[in-house]
Amino acid sequence: MSEKKILVAFFSRAGENYNVGYIKKGNTHIIAEMIAAETGGTLFHIEPVTPYPAGYDECIEVAKKELNANARPEIKGDVSVEDYDVIFLGYPNWWGDVPMAVYTFIEKHDWHGKIVVPFCTHEGSGLGATESRLKRACVGATFMKGLAVQGITAQNSRSQAGQDVAGWLGGMNF
Repeated sequence: MSEKKILVAFFSRAGENYNVGYIKKGNTHIIAEMIAAETGGTLFHIEPVTPYPAGYDECIEVAKKELNANARPEIKGDVSVEDYDVIFLGYPNWWGDVPMAVYTFIEKHDWHGKIVVPFCTHEGSGLGATESRLKRACVGATFMKGLAVQGITAQNSRSQAGQDVAGWLGGMNF
């Protein structure tokens, strides 16, 4: 992997999360840091300009409204995907899709010739249909097999999460 320029772009949210309570670092953020440490990749946190509510129920209601409206919330900053060969794209699985802010990020860039590797955190839904949705959004990219890690594992069983990440990455050839 050292021959390829790697970006680990992710959306993650702290605050109250399902099954883990109030957290200071989001589940996906934890997994993104593990991937960056293993690959030497550059981290980029996709953050909405308007933060989601800290409370879980309030957050998922906002997320559901955004999904239903096919919203594209404004995000803070950006990174040039075009400068990288491999982009690990991380997110929580919300309502069977990626958070709408991730689509805001995706739609700012040209994905032709890029290798995209999705990863998500969840509490039972795994990757669901997110991989196929991302394939439609990242036109021109080649996709590799994604990874789904339960949020409770990311928060409370980090050694297990690290083993899952290392095992998944170990099977990749770019």
